[in-house]
Order: sequence, then C-alpha cells, then structure tokens
Amino acid sequence: MSSESGIIVTRDLEKVYPGNVRAVEGISFEVRPGEIFGFLGPNGAGKSTTIGILTTMLRPTGGEAWVDGLSVGEDPEGIRRRIGLVFQESTADDELTGRENLELSAALYGVSPAETRTRIAELLPQLSLEGAADRMVKTYSGGMRRRLELAAGIIHKPRILFLDEPTLGLDPQGRTGIGEAIRDLRHRFGVTVFITTHYLDEADALCDRIAIIDHGKIQALGTPSELKDRIGGDVLTLVPQDGSRDLTEVLAKVPGVLSVRRHETGYRVKAAKGEALVPTLVQTCFSQGVPLATVALKKPSLDEVFLEFTGRAYREEEGPSATDAALRMNQFRGRRR
Repeated sequence: MSSESGIIVTRDLEKVYPGNVRAVEGISFEVRPGEIFGFLGPNGAGKSTTIGILTTMLRPTGGEAWVDGLSVGEDPEGIRRRIGLVFQESTADDELTGRENLELSAALYGVSPAETRTRIAELLPQLSLEGAADRMVKTYSGGMRRRLELAAGIIHKPRILFLDEPTLGLDPQGRTGIGEAIRDLRHRFGVTVFITTHYLDEADALCDRIAIIDHGKIQALGTPSELKDRIGGDVLTLVPQDGSRDLTEVLAKVPGVLSVRRHETGYRVKAAKGEALVPTLVQTCFSQGVPLATVALKKPSLDEVFLEFTGRAYREEEGPSATDAALRMNQFRGRRR
C-alpha cells in the first residue's frame, strides 16, 4: 500500500519495548503534502518513538507506516534519501566554517559537487547566512547555528523535513527567526515539515495541523483553531467581593453561558462569546447583591487544549526522557531496533 492523500501515513502503528513497555499503541494519522505538521506530547508519550519509526531509526512492532509512498519496513534506504533531519542536539562541526559544514552534509547525502555549489549559493542568502558562510561555526550565535542546520537538512532537496525541537534554548528573537525560515523553506521548496516543539505558542502560530500524543495514543488532531474550539468557548473568571453566597445556578441561566463551576475564590464560566457576555455577567451579580472584585477573560489556547486532552500542563522546561536518549544513541550509531 502507498499513501494517496498523505505524504506520511500511519495505520495502527505500534511499538513495544522489552518488558512489555508499550510506547506506541495503534496510532493512525496522515500528514498532507506541503503542510507544517506539529507533533506534541509530554515525555514518555510516544512522540520520539513515533518519529524514530518514521525516520527509519526504529522498527515498528505492529501496524504500518509509509513515508512518501514507501513502507518503513520495506524500503528504509529509499525513505532516508527523501527526508531531511534536524535534531534537537546540534550536529554542526564547530571547527569547520558554515560552508564546509554544508559541503560535508551534501557529500554524506551523495549530492554532486556541482549541485552542492548551486544549492549552497541558494540556501545561504535564503537563511541569512551569506555573510557568515566562511566563518568558523564556533563563532555563530544559537539562531545562526540552527539556521545552518536547517540548510544542512535540506541540502539534498528532501520531500519531507523532520525537525526535533528546532528552537529549544533560543531567545524569542531567535525562535521568531527560525519560524520565519521554516515558513520560507516550505514556500520556496514545497517541503513538508514534521515538527516537534515544547513551545505551544510556536506550534499555534506555525503549524497547519497538530496531533497530540499521550500514553502512546493520539488524543487529539486538527488545526490549532479546531482544537481550541473543542475546549468549549472562552473562559471567564469572576471573583466576587463577598463570596459567601452561591451564584452558580443564577449564572448558569444567563443566555450564552455554557457552564459554571464554583471554586475557592469565585467562578469559572465558559461562554461562546466571552467578551460580549462580560457586561451581562457583571450586572447579574450586581443585581443579586454580589458586586465583583475582578473579572478576567481567557481565550482558548493550546495550553488549555493540552491540559484538556492529557490531564497535565505542558512544561517547556522538560528535558529528554530515557526513551529520547536511547533513540538518539540509536540514531548516531546508525542502528535500527
């Protein structure tokens, strides 16, 4: 079987490690050609294992996966020629110049010398590196290094680019620059981008669609807007000056209110149109003799989406899990398990 609608397709994909550790449990999804697809999950969720299978670094235990129409089980070498990889850990050689790093990457991918010169001449200005091409990489900033690694990842014109935490550790300006570079690469070369990130605001702004994986299963999949819509509306927090009286039933009857939950200091109100409802809610409380001390409106965010579907907040400071570390060792040793 090959994918007709998706450039990446998984069907009931499974991975079980020794000791019956089920890292991936029957997941199915498709990535469309030319889209930026976000893959989010906490440590131990199955994210790194899935990426390891799709990039042919790990063998699946069950199910099937195709990358650009090729089976991961039947043609791993063909897949490796069609994909680019940028790891979380820096792979650039500090003791070489930017140009030399790109020449080395091109040689590893089997790109001819003539084509290499053409590609480098194209990529350096597109990634704002032309002025630093002949400087040692050890003099580069973090953002410059990541842009160089993006260039190295597409030096052979891959159909699909896998990016593992491409902006981790960068300052906001560096993160913004990498996001712009990724969009530009997709626009110029039509490359499909499969990205993991710990920054949910980045995923919201950058990705066309997002899959959330937890406990080895896909918990939610859709555009950022679709996922936020599934939360059920805006969230209003009402804190009365005197919280002795319970207004839960009164607030629940206000037209436009979807749900009300009382907590220690006030009320959490879900509403389809939160901003428009604020005056009505304030007046309702006042008419009941309970004036409000504060009113706060929070629009649905991917943080709330993640909390809704995994039951835990997404921590940007999370480091690699034991599975992540094992997979990285596998990748650098060139072994498949």
